[in-house]
Amino acid sequence: MSTTKRVSGAMVAAVAFALGAVACSDGADGSGGPVTLTMWHGLTGPDGPAFQLVVDEFNESQDEITIEAEALPWDSLYQQFLTAATSDDGPDIVAMSGSRLSQYAELGVLAPTDDFYADSTYMDTSVLAEGAVQASMYNGVNYGVPLNLGPVMMYWNKTLFEEAGLDPEQPPTTWAEFEEMVPDLTIDKNGDGTPEQYALAMGDHSTVPVFPTLLWGGGGGVVSTDGTRATLGDPTTIDAAEHWVNLIRQEQITPVGMSGADADQLFQTELAAVTLNGPWLTSGLTEAGLDYGVAHPFAGPEGADILGDVVSMTISERLDEHETDAAFTFFAHWESVESQATWANETGFPAIRTDMPEEAVTNEWAAIFGAPEVLDNVRPYLTGVPGSSEINDDIFTPALQSALNGTGDVADLFPAAGEQVQATLDRAS
Repeated sequence: MSTTKRVSGAMVAAVAFALGAVACSDGADGSGGPVTLTMWHGLTGPDGPAFQLVVDEFNESQDEITIEAEALPWDSLYQQFLTAATSDDGPDIVAMSGSRLSQYAELGVLAPTDDFYADSTYMDTSVLAEGAVQASMYNGVNYGVPLNLGPVMMYWNKTLFEEAGLDPEQPPTTWAEFEEMVPDLTIDKNGDGTPEQYALAMGDHSTVPVFPTLLWGGGGGVVSTDGTRATLGDPTTIDAAEHWVNLIRQEQITPVGMSGADADQLFQTELAAVTLNGPWLTSGLTEAGLDYGVAHPFAGPEGADILGDVVSMTISERLDEHETDAAFTFFAHWESVESQATWANETGFPAIRTDMPEEAVTNEWAAIFGAPEVLDNVRPYLTGVPGSSEINDDIFTPALQSALNGTGDVADLFPAAGEQVQATLDRAS
């Protein structure tokens, strides 16, 4: 099946049917005419063109709704939306991580999307992956529709493994196996104390929250699974954090101070042998000609959970009924079999639908990231937790960076940070 296939006749009919509902509903302003909706998203990498392709397909399939999508770096998007959310010039639709959504739901700038799931006029939403849908829940209300589901898996460079004398088809499956490979994969050619090649590429700020998944592997974490209790001061968390901080500081398995973009670049330029990342990385690596593999992340002694990063499409509370119907019609198009096949095949992301025909997804990476054994172990980070961005960005990340920079000890930093996290959780309860 071509990944650039136009919308099928059945899909056009479905869109036309939904548009009929839009045209027949009177918005708060009494308008029933064409609608243009602005949308912000952070798909600035190789996944951006694939998303725009589906947007263009939607816009060209009918003449009642136009989606004007704009890509911004994620950090800029979140910063700007805090100001733009209450402005008439702000975006109508915003894609955001599930871990960020609660912050904006608390502020009252997002409208609920429960009607999208309740009204079969748009689509049968029971076919959507439950974990992706639940990621946009806050206080029992759904505030989003999933744009993507990105399990964070382990990538390894087969060429670097072979050059190190390791089996290129046997990546590490446990922490212990990875640590055994570290001396072979870390290369300091001139002996100046700074490796030219690292065993791991991992950011410690402005990145997908990979380090918290390492805490999970040791039985710890940032907050409890129900989101009510800080766990940074738990012995299991401290032990896991000390383990990895020591590996980074003493064994120099990865540079300190990298952003997620820096880590991506380090791996893509073949200066690191392993990285933990989502399916958005596959397109760039393939285009760069790397010989790489993707597998389940190395498991810790207490767990093998996989971070599941969900981006949800949210709508502004400013939208009237007619505009909301238009947004929901676009969401239904995005979740269609045709659009999800385009998305999966172009990007390597798994489809969000659970009923995709086997022949529709031809991208090998999409099949790997969407395998049942992967999705069954997916765990979200801070979704539905009040103050999630404050907890991760303002409390956890600074504590982690202080430990990595050697300006403090995990045993002191993490319990203190845990007290701050608990205070944040208590304020919202």
